[in-house]
Amino acid sequence: MQPSQSAQFNAVRIAQKEIALFFSSPIAYLFIGAFVGLTLFIFFWAEAFFSRNIADVRPMFEWMPILLIFLSATLTMKLWSEERRSGTIEYVHTLSVPLWHFVLGKFLGCLALLAIALVITLPLPITVSFLGELDWGPVISGYLAVLLLGSAYIAIGLAISARSDNQIVSLITACVIGGLFYFIGTAAITGFFSHQGAEFLRQLGTGARFDDITRGVIDVRDLVYYVSLTLVFLALNTYFLEQERWAKNDNKANTQSSHHKTWQLVTGLLVVNLLTANVWLSQLPQLRLDTTAGKQYSISEATESYLAQLQEPMLIRGYFSNKTHPLLAPLVPQVKDLLQEYEVVADGRVRVEFIDPQMHPELEEEANTQFGIKPMPFQVADRYQASIVSSYFNILVQYGDEHQVLGFRDLIEVNARAESDVEVLLRNPEHDITRAIKTVLQNYQSGGNLFDTVKQTLTFNAYMSANDKLPEQLQTLKQGIEKHLNDVQAKSYDKLAVNFIEPEAEGGKVATQIAEDYGFEPMATSFFSDQTFYFYLTLAGEDQIVQIPLDDFSDASFERNLDAAIKRFASGFTKNLALVKPASAPSYGYGMPSSSFRELERMLGSELNIINEDLTDGSVSGEADILMLVAPKSLDEKQLFAVDQFLMKGGTVIAATSPYSINLAGGSLNMTSVDSGLTDWLAHHGLNIENSLVMDATNAAFPIPVTRNVGGFQLQEMRMLDYPYFADIRDGLNQDNLITSELPQLTMAWSSPITLAENKGNVTFTKLIESSDKAWTSSSLDVMPQLNAQGEASYLSEGDTAKQLMGVMAQGKFTSYFADKSSPLLAAKESNSQSDASADNVENESENSEAQSDTQFDVSSVIKHAPDSARIILFSSNDFVQDQVLQLTAGVSQSDYLNSLQLMMNAVDWSLEDRALMSIRARGNFNRTLPPMEHDQQLIWEYGNYALAFALLMGLALFDRQRRKRKQREYLTWISQ
Repeated sequence: MQPSQSAQFNAVRIAQKEIALFFSSPIAYLFIGAFVGLTLFIFFWAEAFFSRNIADVRPMFEWMPILLIFLSATLTMKLWSEERRSGTIEYVHTLSVPLWHFVLGKFLGCLALLAIALVITLPLPITVSFLGELDWGPVISGYLAVLLLGSAYIAIGLAISARSDNQIVSLITACVIGGLFYFIGTAAITGFFSHQGAEFLRQLGTGARFDDITRGVIDVRDLVYYVSLTLVFLALNTYFLEQERWAKNDNKANTQSSHHKTWQLVTGLLVVNLLTANVWLSQLPQLRLDTTAGKQYSISEATESYLAQLQEPMLIRGYFSNKTHPLLAPLVPQVKDLLQEYEVVADGRVRVEFIDPQMHPELEEEANTQFGIKPMPFQVADRYQASIVSSYFNILVQYGDEHQVLGFRDLIEVNARAESDVEVLLRNPEHDITRAIKTVLQNYQSGGNLFDTVKQTLTFNAYMSANDKLPEQLQTLKQGIEKHLNDVQAKSYDKLAVNFIEPEAEGGKVATQIAEDYGFEPMATSFFSDQTFYFYLTLAGEDQIVQIPLDDFSDASFERNLDAAIKRFASGFTKNLALVKPASAPSYGYGMPSSSFRELERMLGSELNIINEDLTDGSVSGEADILMLVAPKSLDEKQLFAVDQFLMKGGTVIAATSPYSINLAGGSLNMTSVDSGLTDWLAHHGLNIENSLVMDATNAAFPIPVTRNVGGFQLQEMRMLDYPYFADIRDGLNQDNLITSELPQLTMAWSSPITLAENKGNVTFTKLIESSDKAWTSSSLDVMPQLNAQGEASYLSEGDTAKQLMGVMAQGKFTSYFADKSSPLLAAKESNSQSDASADNVENESENSEAQSDTQFDVSSVIKHAPDSARIILFSSNDFVQDQVLQLTAGVSQSDYLNSLQLMMNAVDWSLEDRALMSIRARGNFNRTLPPMEHDQQLIWEYGNYALAFALLMGLALFDRQRRKRKQREYLTWISQ
């Protein structure tokens, strides 16, 4: 090794020498084998990969900081100690090659060995990618994090080894220092400090930054931290060796003192500058790269679109207590980072503040009284005592005089795999915060002129007969409509055109046209009346027509329904959803509670105004933008007429219905037949739901409690059994439609097959959800899990297997189910009148009729066909969005299963053409799940990874052996020449 040779050449030669020495002894294979073996064991056993049911490799990285502490210390403990023991350190000191060349070479050799070990773990993420939809971004960033953290620990180990003659002392000291850097940022230490102090310790520790990178976010500040930590200890390593060289030249101490001071000064300045760089970078805005698919940790375009609508500054204030629960403390900086990104993206339109209310009494009083923000009590325990801490974890979004508050339950998702294994995560913070921004923005805009947010010209058409043909009450209403329209037109910025059209004019040309286009037929006030007339109101935009209902024929109802119709063409208003669901029955006895849909209502209500619709009056509220039927039961003719006419007016009907419904009360599964009242109506429109249940060999597991006798003790555990009634849908999700394309997986519970009628020329069908081609149908109502003698699920297919349709959308010019029938409303009125007549005499009947005419006025007709915008979205299950079923389909994770709810929300947003939040909603924590597998298949994948790792290790040994033989032959050839 000559002095003239470059540092790069020297470092590479030294690294090659160290690697050759590693592989010349068993230490390299022990290191790699232990590293890979522990990694696989932790992944499959400690973190229970298959039970966890998430297609990612985060568990592989979670234990890396601790593993690397011991493995790096073991790898470096002998590097300088062995040089000193064997006496070769004297040779190093006498060479004219700078010592930092040797330090860098040994460091690169150790890092190369760590990289080889990581390469042997690559079959693990490849396996996960075969099993499920793996996001490779966090995988790549995770490997980068391991290399960065490993380099820091290797540098620490080298520096300690340079100060010690004993390998064991080097090992223990390196483990202690590496452990100190890791544990100083963990909840066990930070829990004793305030929030600011805890955050400072987390920034000092190696673990918190490692977690940030492994989740897929590469921050420049984290990279600089690890590089700085590595350089600091490499510099100290070089300094320690230089000190040792000085000690061997004590006789020249006086002449070398300036050289020693220069070394001390340079080393000190390097350490100070690296520390200063980290402090300076921590004050700057984030410079980071989001490697996740879909940029889960970056502000989306949907959020940017809402921020762009702000006309004045919006306040987003985070209320976070310094003292909070240890599981919540690490989430606070994540929320703060995200809110600061909102401020940056908004470009001055958003002001972000963070306060601890308990440190500012006046702000705490404002939060309590004005915004209803209260502290949440948390139980905190340490080794000495347990106590209750009331802390804040809230976000306030305020715009003008409107505000929205997000609390602990809105932001947090708890995943409990066991009583002592609880994971607290941010559920989907961007979606929750952006939803709050959308809500306050819409509420603020709704207080102004409706036409401020209308971007197109609207046309109001009143198809009304001449006054002499109209009943007296409609003549009065017509005058009120004309007056109100004049007022609205004056405020519309010329965006509203008004036309009053008499359909009977010109030989009924218009009457024929509106009958063909909209299905508008003549109206009547009585079932047997010969007096007919027209009184239809529509509001049309560029590509949508809305019929305005008459309700109770009052001026107030017209004004309300007109505003609701205008809002459908405006942006920035909260839409109204009419929800029809069965009343919750009381729960009796023990077991699971009665069926309810509270989670569905909660998710719908977070973005929409929910109208609990009562269809018994034969109509749907005029304010409703969309109609949703969830597990409807026994709809009568009037209720069915309300649904039918809502569709005929161009509305969208979303229905979750089936001929069967599950009863989970009493701790058992009882399947019963139900009559929704929609069967014939759906069949009329080409949608037939068969009287059977779909069973799929590709299915999700069903959790069932099993009691085992262990040493005389009865232990109960949850066992996951194959359950074909829980169809696991992945490839069967339509990727061309936004309702399903954003869903990674869906579990359809107790669903019935749908068949589509042919020759529906004016209606197009879009298949949304299909089972696998291994599905079959069963008409049996016995849905209890079937177990064989070994306690395993045992199901055999009945008949042929094929794909089964379980979700579909129909759109087009539907023909009314009542097209050839009389209006049920008029029929009901005549029936009531005849009943009254038979009970009273003619004189009383005349008086009653006259009195009734003053208080009640009924007009009805049947709209015979729908415009092109009408839609039916059908999901053939009564139960897949039930609260209890959502818990069952979540398995043993004890968290809510959200994909089914996301499906319903996507259907609503797609129908309302409000798709901004759809792309954010799918960015949850538990989206990418594993496909269902038999236990034997799981074992094959698990043991296959062990075998593959062993094969790669043996291949590495063979390669090294062949390399050494080749080197030996080359050396012998050189000697012989």
